[in-house]
Amino acid sequence: MNEVSPSFEKAAWQRLKKNKAAMAGLILIVIAIFISVFGYWIAPDASPFANRMILETGGRKPGFQQKFLLFKRDRNVAEKSFFSRLLNGQEDAYEYIPVRNVAFHMDTVIYEKYIDEEVYETERRSFINSIYIPLTDTGVQSLQQQFKAHNIIIKKFYLGTDKYGRDMLSRLIIGTRVSLSVGLITVIISLTVGILLGALAGYFRGVTDEVIMWLINIIWSIPTLLLVFAVTLLLGKGFWQVFIAVGLTMWVNVARLVRGQVLAARQLQYVEAARALGFSDVRIIAYHILPNILGPILVIAASNFASAIVIEAGLSFLGIGVQPPQPSWGLMIKENYNFIITQNPMLALAPGFAIMLLVMAFNLLGNGLRDALNVRGRI
Repeated sequence: MNEVSPSFEKAAWQRLKKNKAAMAGLILIVIAIFISVFGYWIAPDASPFANRMILETGGRKPGFQQKFLLFKRDRNVAEKSFFSRLLNGQEDAYEYIPVRNVAFHMDTVIYEKYIDEEVYETERRSFINSIYIPLTDTGVQSLQQQFKAHNIIIKKFYLGTDKYGRDMLSRLIIGTRVSLSVGLITVIISLTVGILLGALAGYFRGVTDEVIMWLINIIWSIPTLLLVFAVTLLLGKGFWQVFIAVGLTMWVNVARLVRGQVLAARQLQYVEAARALGFSDVRIIAYHILPNILGPILVIAASNFASAIVIEAGLSFLGIGVQPPQPSWGLMIKENYNFIITQNPMLALAPGFAIMLLVMAFNLLGNGLRDALNVRGRI
């Protein structure tokens, strides 16, 4: 058995650390993973899918600030556990009303409701039932002070708001989870199918190789985006369908690479020795050949990860990927691209920059892995 020695792994890691571009890509990926995991605790809008719509404040530029009144909703909203909120966010227990001025008269709050920059509407509403902290004093003055302290807030939208008044920064943060999830599931599917078929074709050759190569050539001849369209139309639109559609169209590169690596490795002495010892073909492939060709596989996995992010964004932009209200960077570009030539181009440019940075990070890491593992010298 010819395993990669710990000294080789250590040397590869040392070479990778010296590659500043690869380390920058790795740092960006780690940051993106942290954001995707703890997104609902980081995002200013922690509602499910960051879908808090405030139509009066739609289409605002980065840095926009607005005063809000918080009124308790008519129905009770249960407080979710830490892990439940980590996965799905926390539904808003309060109604957000944009206002300009606020005044009080006994147990009533009088406010000018923000409609747009020139139009306001005066309304009255009791605030007693909207105070969400334990009341220790029933005096009206005390109630007013508590209401001012806890039910009047000023929110700043650092990346502005989309046409529905949703916080762009929050949707950008939650959208990171979609891009990384698509990339991860795609890589798992493509590696599973590609390694299996590529190893079988390269090791057994003959009829097995001809059949698998025929299938690879057929899939290879179909444009990737067109094939994704076909799979998506077959499976339907949705979050999980995108994973499967993209994953089932990206295994071809992996299969071709693995086939070539296995064809070269099966002639080496350690494989001949394993056959002489009577090891089964499955054991030789799984425990002897595959561990020695992990370098090229890791490089193509990083490349596939980046490609999957771009394909998912393209599908969402075309409307057959992730469906609203779930945030996806491609969907965010679709919803806001008309603002590029109007007053607020950042609504579409922000998710575009996010896609560019994440794809660049995986490409930089892939190039660094190629050099660190000395893939060219090992192929």
